[in-house]
Amino acid sequence: MPPLELAAIESVHDEASVPRPPGRGPDRDDPGLLDAYSDAVSDAVGRVAPAVAHVAVAHAGRGARGRGGAGSGFFITPDAYLVTNSHVVAGAASIAVTLSDGREAPASVVGDDPHSDLAVLKVAAPDVAWCRFGDSAKLRVGQIAVAIGSPLGFQQSVTAGIVSALGRSMRARTGRLLDNVIQTDALLNPGNSGGPLVNSRGEVIGVNTAVVLPAQGLCLAIASSTAERVAAALIRDGRVRRAWLGVGGQTLALPRRLVRHFGLAAESGVRVLSIEPGSPAGAAGVRTGDVIVALGETAVTDVDALQRVLTDGVIGRTLGLRVVRRDRTLVLDLVPVETPSR
Repeated sequence: MPPLELAAIESVHDEASVPRPPGRGPDRDDPGLLDAYSDAVSDAVGRVAPAVAHVAVAHAGRGARGRGGAGSGFFITPDAYLVTNSHVVAGAASIAVTLSDGREAPASVVGDDPHSDLAVLKVAAPDVAWCRFGDSAKLRVGQIAVAIGSPLGFQQSVTAGIVSALGRSMRARTGRLLDNVIQTDALLNPGNSGGPLVNSRGEVIGVNTAVVLPAQGLCLAIASSTAERVAAALIRDGRVRRAWLGVGGQTLALPRRLVRHFGLAAESGVRVLSIEPGSPAGAAGVRTGDVIVALGETAVTDVDALQRVLTDGVIGRTLGLRVVRRDRTLVLDLVPVETPSR
């Protein structure tokens, strides 16, 4: 062996004899620190893992024999309502859920909301363990985050990390923007979708939903504040009520002179490209080519901003829709209705 390599090996073996900087190294380590972290993760898993289930989906259709998908979910009530991702159960002909104790039971979709990528199932199983939602508004970057699920079919798998960032955004498969998304480095793989992200108290703080590829340790979860609200609506109504105007549009930058002339709050709006027959927009007198700049008291800067305003709280209310039409601005009285079922 060359002398240089031998010296390197010897320096590793002799590392214990090298003086260490004050406050660093094994002689200053507190083993209780690692034990406390391990205890926190273990306790969180012990509280939530019994409520986590594997979701297996079979799809119908010609040539679909043997085709299917899988994901994770977790029970939120003692009468077997289970939360998972919408994309896990989309197009399902049948759903089978495997509980943590090994029982397998059929499940049916109670409600599915692709816009938030969340769904609720009713599982035909008695005596299920269930878990509670925590308050995602109280999360802090750096706190422990534990993911539980069935990555690649390995049921009851656990990964741990931290909350890496808060307030992220992502697109649902419908194109709608999801706000208030949690970023974590608790590793996720296919099959983790729909499983819980848990804090050290064993409370569900998010629903694991996406992995950013090819990055490593960049995973996203829908915040519990969103998941709890959507789950309650799906159980109660079978759907999430959202307001509808009946317009198709695109974000448009406005000339600064126009913004200054009309005293607009922003330098962009939503240009109306189409209006559906019989829609609230049509009834209010909106025209193709109008640029929407405000709805009620809220400035509309882009399509995402307009969607954020269209919650169930504005359904049936008369709102002022401010538009720029050629060389003037107009405020049109508009009454949003609930988004029609397709």
